[in-house]
Amino acid sequence: MVAFIWISLAILTVWFTLVLTRDFLRHKNRLEPSSWRKTSVIGFVVNFFDVLGIGAFAPQTALLKFTKQTEDKLIPGTMNVANTLPVLLQALIFITIIEVEPKTLILMLVSAAIGAIVGAGVISKLSERKIRLTMGFALLITAGFMLARNLDWIQGGGEAIGLEGGKLLIAIVANFFLGALMTAGIGLYAPCMALVFALGMSPQVAFPIMMGSCAFLMPPASIRFIREGAYNRKAAVAMAIPGILAVLIAAFIVKSLPLDILRWLVIVVILYTSTVMLRAGLVQ
Repeated sequence: MVAFIWISLAILTVWFTLVLTRDFLRHKNRLEPSSWRKTSVIGFVVNFFDVLGIGAFAPQTALLKFTKQTEDKLIPGTMNVANTLPVLLQALIFITIIEVEPKTLILMLVSAAIGAIVGAGVISKLSERKIRLTMGFALLITAGFMLARNLDWIQGGGEAIGLEGGKLLIAIVANFFLGALMTAGIGLYAPCMALVFALGMSPQVAFPIMMGSCAFLMPPASIRFIREGAYNRKAAVAMAIPGILAVLIAAFIVKSLPLDILRWLVIVVILYTSTVMLRAGLVQ
């Protein structure tokens, strides 16, 4: 089963890389005025802490907003495209080293991917005002999950590495909606971890499930954004390349860090960015 997932992820990687490369080369003389240096640093930082469990989307939104590297309406597509290759690498690593019952893993991955395809089609067509409002509320939800995790409000967890019956059905449906919401800027990691805990699964299992879900949903969703032209090409490519290096360093060299203070700082930044987004969307 691991071999089947590896092959599937490899196919998704090649497919996504070809689509992104072709689109980037077609528009290489009309790239956005983003900074290669600033966006590269952002890509490295958010993907490094993504592997350690912080999540990438919320801090990445804040950093892109603060450094003015892209239009607000392009942020969802830019983040999805930029983080696809780093997330595929994360999934390959964690699915290999942490055991999950195959049926549970496959069904949750597929449901997230289907949700993302549906979500990307909707998000890519929204106006800038609706994008700002959507992302503002998305950031509030993300901050809520992070706050609940920091305060140990999310209870549960167990020893199970798979699900059956009603619990499996709940996991499939929930992951479909998490996949759809991810395209709007709601990171999947925190709510997916909460879902795994609530259903009585081992905390370790959360990592291959949430990373694998993102790896299966992001290529088709990102390709949808690419084909709609709803992303910042320069910023996405600049963040993707150092993001791959960051994943390798975090997964195999650093492995863990004391992150409590950083998690609280990220929550503050997310709440500030959410306020800015909502205010801009409401007064437009």
